[in-house]
Amino acid sequence: MKEASVIMLIAFPDAMQLAGGAYYNMAVASISMASKIESIELWPVHVPFKATVRQIMQAGEGGLGMAIKAEDPWLGEDFVICRLQSDDGHAGIGEVFMWLPETGVLPSQVIDVIQKALYKYVIGADPIDVREICHKMDNNVARNEVAKGLLDMACYDLASRIKGCSASEFLGNKTVSEVHLTTLVPLADLETMIALSKMYVSMGHRTIRVKLGKGPSKDQAIMKAVRDAVGYETRVRVDYNQAYTPNDAVAAIRAIEPYKIDVAEQPVALDDYLGMSFVQHAVKVPLMAHEGCFSLRDFLSLAELGAVKVLGINSERPGGVTRALEAIDHAKKRGMGIVIHNQPLGIASAMHLHLAAANYSDLGHDPEVFGTFMLEDDLITKPIKYVKGKAKVPVGPGWGVDLDLDALEKYATGPPVLIKAR
Repeated sequence: MKEASVIMLIAFPDAMQLAGGAYYNMAVASISMASKIESIELWPVHVPFKATVRQIMQAGEGGLGMAIKAEDPWLGEDFVICRLQSDDGHAGIGEVFMWLPETGVLPSQVIDVIQKALYKYVIGADPIDVREICHKMDNNVARNEVAKGLLDMACYDLASRIKGCSASEFLGNKTVSEVHLTTLVPLADLETMIALSKMYVSMGHRTIRVKLGKGPSKDQAIMKAVRDAVGYETRVRVDYNQAYTPNDAVAAIRAIEPYKIDVAEQPVALDDYLGMSFVQHAVKVPLMAHEGCFSLRDFLSLAELGAVKVLGINSERPGGVTRALEAIDHAKKRGMGIVIHNQPLGIASAMHLHLAAANYSDLGHDPEVFGTFMLEDDLITKPIKYVKGKAKVPVGPGWGVDLDLDALEKYATGPPVLIKAR
């Protein structure tokens, strides 16, 4: 309509005055209705883990509660918060999490690439044309999915607010108002793992994710104890955090197959796609990549290799909402399961819940949004409601949450970076 109106105005100016200028007014209105993004504001943020979480993790495997081979202590999480402002007074927010052993980038690097390159394809753009923005970012800046995903996510919030609808409605369809959630059992001493498993099930969670990677026999002993504690009605998925070589991964997964495992996450090194394929063809349990799946191309390559049977996605992988929707569509066509998972602050938690609500019947697995249970603060003004193993999908325009500026000031690790048209 916009393009047609412009052509009519140029080619047939007299025709625009028909019916008392009504058509002219309609054409002008259709042109002026488009919102434009006029600024990008970015904050680097660090939020510590709760004291109890730090204690459990530090007492667990490698001081991290997982089998990943990182050596530095993990005491909290780094984020970049983004706020997009449009010329009609609306604002949209986004958030990305990063941890060097997995993400490989720092908040300063994410901010830097946006400030020096990616802003060009966002400032002045209509946020409702978010797919076009995403396309231009990909054409002009290789990789950098975390930075692109941050801007993409904020565009969806902004576009939904401009439209006056929730993000799940903007994404296509809101099918549920609450979402069943998976919860996390870290790799620690057996008593702690069993106690946490039982506690989460008693709280109403119907799926738990158990960290493994101590070796086939020890992993088997853990899974037997977990099943004895929670029974077989509780769904269980396991996460190896790259603990094994392909041969050892096959042995480890076969050892726990009798315990009815939903999904086995990242058993081998993140860049060993052929190793993942070797393992998936040798075991019955569906595999999911996490550390090894950052872009849509990563997922498509893994799927074509037969290396995964479950898609794992979050706010920074495979690079924002646009790419997540494309990956979900591909997974649905292939009959693959879908796991939405992360440990974010409140903004990305809301994003995950809206993404889940818009695709709920196609997931096949309960999402995991665990940041609220791990972090000191969620940086939103009104907390998301978590009750009996479920989360309420936030109500309101966009993600349905607002940034808490006081909390942001407390946890920001540097001054905000403001980017406007140059």
